[in-house]
Amino acid sequence: MSIARIRKGDTVVVKSGVDAGKTGTVRSVNPKDGTAIVEKINMRKKAVRRTEQQPGGIIDIEAPIRLCKLMPFDSEAKKGSRVKTGEKDGSKARVLKTSGKTF
Repeated sequence: MSIARIRKGDTVVVKSGVDAGKTGTVRSVNPKDGTAIVEKINMRKKAVRRTEQQPGGIIDIEAPIRLCKLMPFDSEAKKGSRVKTGEKDGSKARVLKTSGKTF
């Protein structure tokens, strides 16, 4: 299940769930599973064993979140926006529906 509207480096807003309304930058996308990892969103605790490089303990990590819960963020309109396919310089581009801006 691939949703091409969200890619690595995009700023997104969470539509539903515990983190609804929060924004963050996409670190990675897994189109096969339909998930993405977003900075400071869907934080979970993980117990880590001590190694020579780092002390052990409980750390916070970002867990994957479903792509259907994410929406590209339009910085001009200050809200989430749907995406349509348009053209820019003769090639395909993603266009925000609220402002008409390509990203």
